[in-house]
Amino acid sequence: MKPDFHQFDDIPGTTIFTIEKARAGFHLNQFCMSLRSAENRERFLADQRTYLDEWEMTEEQKQAVIDRDFQKMLDTGGNVYFLSKIFASEGLSYVQAVSTMTDMTTEQYQAMMLAGGRNLEGWRSKKERGEA
Repeated sequence: MKPDFHQFDDIPGTTIFTIEKARAGFHLNQFCMSLRSAENRERFLADQRTYLDEWEMTEEQKQAVIDRDFQKMLDTGGNVYFLSKIFASEGLSYVQAVSTMTDMTTEQYQAMMLAGGRNLEGWRSKKERGEA
């Protein structure tokens, strides 16, 4: 029996990595893993578009990589552990990369997390926030 992950669709900031996401993001995630090689990182950073065009990713995925839109990469099947290869290639920390998915600076995001995380008020439901 397949779990009902749609029950989590209303939670802001929640992306469940399902088998469907894994299938959709296969080539995106393989591209990310290619960045473990110094040679591939150099090629990618020297000419991102050319390197991305070697992979059978969707145009939406390629543009998300170019834009460093990590939320879009997650939405189109990227796995956060694989995506970390992209920002690590540029010398960014996890905190720096994740803060781009918020409306905060890196410093604000880090301070929030050190203080115990996001206040739950207003973050329990997309419907309550008027997003759904």
